[in-house]
Amino acid sequence: MKNKIFIALALIGSLTLASCSGGRLMVTERPVAPYYQRPFTPGLGYIWIDGDWTMRSGRYIHQQGYWAPPRGNRHWQNGRWQQFNNGWRWRHGNWQR
Repeated sequence: MKNKIFIALALIGSLTLASCSGGRLMVTERPVAPYYQRPFTPGLGYIWIDGDWTMRSGRYIHQQGYWAPPRGNRHWQNGRWQQFNNGWRWRHGNWQR
């Protein structure tokens, strides 16, 4: 009985860890970002961060962009679709020096 419980817990744990393996979803076609109107800037110097794609339930979901305060001497590098032999993968944007 203890062996069955241990095996069941090990199986559940490995499936949970496998589902958290992070950002490697490939798609055959790049999704089209929905159109939305950019809101007014909240203040001087704010930087517009374009919409981003995130993975949910095995597919890409678009999140709208937003205004962000400047970060010292850094600039925002937008996310982009990267093409591979077997499809497309989203690379998230980030702050760079």
